[in-house]
Amino acid sequence: MLEIGSVVDGKYKILNKVGQGGMSVVYLAMNERANKQWAIKEVRKDGKQDFEVVRQGLVAETDILKKLSHPSLPSIIDVIDSEDTFLIVMDYIEGNSLNKALEEYGAQPQEYVIEWGKQLCDVLSYLHSRKPPIIYRDMKPANVMLKPDGTVSLIDFGTAREFKNDRVEDTTCLGTRGYAAPEQFGGQGQTDARTDVYCLGATLYHLVTGHNPSEYPYEMRPIREWNPGLSSGLEQIILKCTKRNPEDRYQNCNELYYALEHYDEMDSSYKKQQKRKLGAFVASSVITLALTGTSVFGYVKENQVRSLNYDNYVQEANTKGTEAEVRDDYKSAISLNPQKETAYLSILDHFLKDEVLTQEEEECLRGILGTTADNGQTNEENFKTNSAGYAKFAYNMAIAYWYSFGSIDENGIITYRSNTEKATTWFNKVNYIQDYNGRGVSNQKEYENATVYGKIGSYQSTLGRGNLAGDAEYSYSQYWTDLITLHNTGMSSQVTALCLDKEILQCIISNATKFKADGVTEAAMVEVIDGMESEMASITPDPGNQERCEGLIEDIKGYCQMARNSVSAAFGQTSVISAPEETGGE
Repeated sequence: MLEIGSVVDGKYKILNKVGQGGMSVVYLAMNERANKQWAIKEVRKDGKQDFEVVRQGLVAETDILKKLSHPSLPSIIDVIDSEDTFLIVMDYIEGNSLNKALEEYGAQPQEYVIEWGKQLCDVLSYLHSRKPPIIYRDMKPANVMLKPDGTVSLIDFGTAREFKNDRVEDTTCLGTRGYAAPEQFGGQGQTDARTDVYCLGATLYHLVTGHNPSEYPYEMRPIREWNPGLSSGLEQIILKCTKRNPEDRYQNCNELYYALEHYDEMDSSYKKQQKRKLGAFVASSVITLALTGTSVFGYVKENQVRSLNYDNYVQEANTKGTEAEVRDDYKSAISLNPQKETAYLSILDHFLKDEVLTQEEEECLRGILGTTADNGQTNEENFKTNSAGYAKFAYNMAIAYWYSFGSIDENGIITYRSNTEKATTWFNKVNYIQDYNGRGVSNQKEYENATVYGKIGSYQSTLGRGNLAGDAEYSYSQYWTDLITLHNTGMSSQVTALCLDKEILQCIISNATKFKADGVTEAAMVEVIDGMESEMASITPDPGNQERCEGLIEDIKGYCQMARNSVSAAFGQTSVISAPEETGGE
């Protein structure tokens, strides 16, 4: 065994032992030159019967891993084949094996097991998609590392092999009894992707029941015999994974991933509920169905079930624990009906719960809108056919860009960076929908606000510049009129109203002289400032957004005095005060 503190190959200092298997020991090592930690897997040649066979397996393992690149797989860095040891230097994966989780806590929560199962499906699908395909063959809890961030990583490729089309069956029987598929023991064909499906099914069985299939009597019973509270859908999935005949299993890990994604739809209770809802629908529609024929029945039934699934996904998103699960549910709903607005509005509301739309969240929304739907059009193209719903979403997106776009640092401090250019683009999308008296924009006030916001956004990019004829494109008096129109219209939330007040004051501070030159009177500007100052003295912050509202109120109080100073200076007085410190309002 390697000694703690020793240096291997002149650069890898052994820090401590982190694991031990039947044939090997794994150490944590530090490359002191690069100041980076690695894992070193050691297999000693002494005491090993037929070490050449073991060595061939190790060479095969390293050769396979060197070709791969996946976030759930370790990378091989170095191979050291010395006289008495064989060392593999690879990525150090922080965490513990799922086997250790079983030893310490027993059966794992069903929702965790399903999420791990989907991640393992993803990495196995990657292996199976290689040219030639790589069959892992030794899936079990001990070979899966659970990392601190909740994701898993697959380790130990000692039994993996490349699939050979011309081979009838495997020449060696490798795998772990209980987890291994029947074909891994010879005489029953060559191992292929369906072998890994079996091994993964056995692994899920162990994780969710706490009963080890590699211990006597080496059997897997229906999981609800151990725990009746488990999902009947998950039970069906595991039973199908572990069929003796590969033809009866899921034929690839993509099929298994889909089943795990929709396991709850396979539950007996879910099916009964769907049948009851569908039965009520069928009963109420029986006369129509009799007249319109079976083809219409099939169409209506399909859309009824699709609608139910859509609503289920949206409702489930509100109960999920991880951000990835929430987003996946909303995406699944949108994929079922990209014309319907509910999921789009709900995911935007979800992102704005902390009162900020980050760049990462914005990119997620743009990715969803740009995804190609089943009909070959993007989700956004489909969504636009729902004029009222699309207009509502476009308006909310524009407001988010204008008032809530920003970032959150590691200390939870929010910095707002209004993106009026993108906001204007979305306001103009609302304006583009002409038929707003009925089928189009459902909220007349939002339509009118969007029109004014769009003009203001255009002013900010064009004021001071001329058109091709050399004339001024917009006037400051128009700019002022639209700002006040927007202010008098009223906003849907206190945060938005306060942000607008602050913006108007900033415009006065920056442009008082230009407003004056274009005919805006001193009295008009002072009246606006006085009104805001009076309102701030008596306003009660919205409890739901208290911290941000309080910050905005303090900012506005300071800006009122600055704006008053700017107006005085523009109309002949010279008193000026410095800008107040920001309090995090915008």
